[in-house]
Amino acid sequence: MSAVPPDKPGRAARRPAAGLMAAAALLAGCATGPTANPKDPLEPFNREVSKINEDFDKGILRPVAEVYADYMPTPVQRAVENFFSNVSDVYSAVNNLLQGKPTRAAEDSMRVAMNSVLGLGGLIDIATPAGLPKYKEDFGQTLGVWGVPPGPYLVLPLFGPSSVRDTGGMLVDRQFDPSAYLEPVSLRNSLVGVRIVAGRAQLLGASNLLEQAALDKYSFLRDSYLQRRQYLVYDGNPPDAEADSDEAAPAVPDASEGGKPEAPAVPQTPAQPAPAAQPADASAPAAAPPADASTPAATPPKGDIQPEGQSLPVPPVEPMQRIVPGVIRIR
Repeated sequence: MSAVPPDKPGRAARRPAAGLMAAAALLAGCATGPTANPKDPLEPFNREVSKINEDFDKGILRPVAEVYADYMPTPVQRAVENFFSNVSDVYSAVNNLLQGKPTRAAEDSMRVAMNSVLGLGGLIDIATPAGLPKYKEDFGQTLGVWGVPPGPYLVLPLFGPSSVRDTGGMLVDRQFDPSAYLEPVSLRNSLVGVRIVAGRAQLLGASNLLEQAALDKYSFLRDSYLQRRQYLVYDGNPPDAEADSDEAAPAVPDASEGGKPEAPAVPQTPAQPAPAAQPADASAPAAAPPADASTPAATPPKGDIQPEGQSLPVPPVEPMQRIVPGVIRIR
């Protein structure tokens, strides 16, 4: 009997974890059917977490963000945004280096140095007016660049939309965040709270638009998040866009092939047997060819100018009509 009590705490600690795993497995099994999204096998579980996050946002986070946006002076809000933006440039530089982008990593490092020294610790953004671009790279994107799939879509409590890959990347990025090593802990936690409130204040307008436009907010957020992450991983050139361009490319030759039958009509006009027939008809007298040439001289040029006028200007006219419609009207 004395050996049983020490085992109970361990068993009690393992039971909640086993229960959560079993619940996740059951919810994943429920997300099947013809309308199930293959990228979101945990949809029932994610929807429940999304509802919890939405209730927390409506009850606590959004009211606090509205007070912050209404009563905090604009210069202070701008300084807070610049400070955390300067912090994000630190791990953005590290991730650009891990992704094999040394130029971007150098630019991020220059941004951090310039804003930290000349911008009073990042409160003033000096680098952007100086011409240094702002990059937003994280370890989730780094894993995606190296071929790690995003995994199932996941909604995190209080953090919102994510994925299995991006969740792990978020934990790694936290290790490169300088604010994670500030002491005392109360200051560190206060900065985390200010960062969350300031970030939520920037999304007040977007949330209002989302509530008015989206029929299914959960599906809209999920699809938008996954598309945006893919866009960021491929630096604006996702494979879907390339496939669309490849599909659009054959459409252009097809249209040109459809126009090629008109092109043979144009070569037929330059290859006129009429001039050969005219010297043949005017083979007897020498004065006849000039007389015939004088009369055809009026007609052939007209006949030559018209097809050439139709063949040469037509290709440039069509693109000009597409690009500058007013050009044809001016002419």
